[in-house]
Amino acid sequence: MRVLIAEDEIYLAEAIQTVLAREGMAVDVVHDGDQALERLAVNDYDAVVLDRDLPGTHGDDVCRTVVAGESGSAVLMLTASGHLDEKVAGFELGADDYLTKPFAFPELIARLRSLARRPREARPPVFEASGVKLDPFRREVYRDGRYVKMTRKEFAVLEVLMAASGGVVSAERLLEKAWDENADPFTNSVRVTISTLRKRLGEPWVIETVSGSGYRFTNTPRAL
Repeated sequence: MRVLIAEDEIYLAEAIQTVLAREGMAVDVVHDGDQALERLAVNDYDAVVLDRDLPGTHGDDVCRTVVAGESGSAVLMLTASGHLDEKVAGFELGADDYLTKPFAFPELIARLRSLARRPREARPPVFEASGVKLDPFRREVYRDGRYVKMTRKEFAVLEVLMAASGGVVSAERLLEKAWDENADPFTNSVRVTISTLRKRLGEPWVIETVSGSGYRFTNTPRAL
């Protein structure tokens, strides 16, 4: 899951980034509305954690841009005001969820995970195929009933592959969804991660290399 944090309180933004990264999310951070629009124009985010009172382009206008676009990014709006009329105004702008400062990080994580379940891409809550079961919310992977311990990046890559429903996913797409904007597009990180994933999951191999195109999980996931 890739998330953009648009928050002008630098320490809060960094704290959110740290917490979400520990949950295996790829996180980019900006501190004003203009930067948020720039990132949204070039990156595909699953969710935007959006401070409503951003400097530069106001958070309301950033929200309108996200809603009007075709990215399908969910918007979780942050605000210091808990008044009902403020919340209603945020939802009327098209925000998917609303969180009042101060907030607890476990609640933020739970809300983002919930947004990821909504049928923007019709993603099932649990993927299972070829004896592999992946639960994004419990962050657990099993192969033929055996628990498979994974790093955050390995889990993120496997989730993207299984969510593709048997389709080919390019290395560039994996970098975009599982790494942040600082990832080197010429790195071999994807190839190395795929290799370690195969070893962790064991034989028979379930991740296929499609020459010149990318990688594919060898069976179509189904929702449980």
